[in-house]
Amino acid sequence: MTLYSDRTLKIDTENAFKVGPYIAEVEKAGNKVIKCNLGEPDFALPIHIVDAIKAALDKDMTHYCDPQGILPLREAVAEYIGAARGLKITADRVVVFPGGKPPIGLCQQTYCNPGDEIIYPSPGFPIYESFINYVGAKPVPLHLDENKGFSFTGDELAPLITQRTKLIYLNFPSNPTGGVATEEQLKGIAKVIKEKANPDVRIYADEIYEHILFDGAKLHSIASIEGMEKNTIIVSGASKSYSWTGGRIGWAVFPTVEEALVFKNLNINYFSCIPAYNQMGAVTAIRSLESAKSIKKMVMAFQERRDIVVEGLNKIEGIKCQKPGGAFYVFPNIGGLCKNLGAVSAFQNLPEAVKAKSSPSTLFQMFLLFKYHVATMDRKSFGRIGTEGMHYLRLSIATGKDDLVEALKRIEKASKDRSGFEAFVKEGKRLY
Repeated sequence: MTLYSDRTLKIDTENAFKVGPYIAEVEKAGNKVIKCNLGEPDFALPIHIVDAIKAALDKDMTHYCDPQGILPLREAVAEYIGAARGLKITADRVVVFPGGKPPIGLCQQTYCNPGDEIIYPSPGFPIYESFINYVGAKPVPLHLDENKGFSFTGDELAPLITQRTKLIYLNFPSNPTGGVATEEQLKGIAKVIKEKANPDVRIYADEIYEHILFDGAKLHSIASIEGMEKNTIIVSGASKSYSWTGGRIGWAVFPTVEEALVFKNLNINYFSCIPAYNQMGAVTAIRSLESAKSIKKMVMAFQERRDIVVEGLNKIEGIKCQKPGGAFYVFPNIGGLCKNLGAVSAFQNLPEAVKAKSSPSTLFQMFLLFKYHVATMDRKSFGRIGTEGMHYLRLSIATGKDDLVEALKRIEKASKDRSGFEAFVKEGKRLY
């Protein structure tokens, strides 16, 4: 008998949090780290939402409440999601979760038996892939092409769909690439799903970045395509739109009331309920006209930062960076940099046990953090399967403009420091 169950060791993690102790180590040594690792807006929670939370606390809304989510919030979610997507949604199809992350794994647990297949974007939010082995399903990564804006069409999805496909994850605007989808693109994807997938397939539409779009782009949801609402789970939350990552309020609209009740029962088993005072804050966040002003201010700042960072990265030899259409990340190709710096050859010469946990972009990520004090994320942090030879970084632009300008200077210096990189690898201390 072993201490841990077999499944426990099959679950992966989200490396954006794993980097935290490394950052603390560098800061403890007296260095300022520019944090471009976490997807967390650097804006304060808008005051009108703060006031709503305080008012709910003053009303003693600190006790158990409906595990499905309080009715005022479910009504607000149903109304705004329906209006934005041209759908008629009722509150009894909405379930509130402690953030937008729990339904990712809960949906895999609920809809998939061992051997069922799950299609997900790669690069993509790491928790999509993390849970699949844990629930005994089969991962089917849909590798996104940089030359196509890190997006995909129905033709690229079609070969991956089989009769065992149970879940298909879509994420627009996307993490980590900032890719967005057009209405025509989603129509093509929907057509393929209708033709090839089982009638009970579920599409997980992760739309957590729905309000963070640049250059006048509009949100398009596959749930809005004719005939797709009955198969689509629409997921969003308060963390990104309202700069409220610590509030842990997320929600999902399920295709049927029956499915919503299944997830209500899971909430009962896992969480009991989500704090009512935060839920009341979310009601105000959704319904208040002040929220649109706060979101607009934040998006304008992100777009300005995006332009500065993309332009700056493209001036660095060995880096190519596309301009994302949404979210608050950039995802540069650092293949040339890795070659110039010797990261590719250094990786090949690592012991096999280290190579299994690292990559050329990981080596540069760690060199950049420990020697130049800029925290980023490597390609492997956004899906591991089939990523050999792919050299990218994710930089969050949810940090101050001045810090981002300084980060660009440090990245450029690091990109030219071959001797420093070789010495860092030779130390062998922080290679993954």
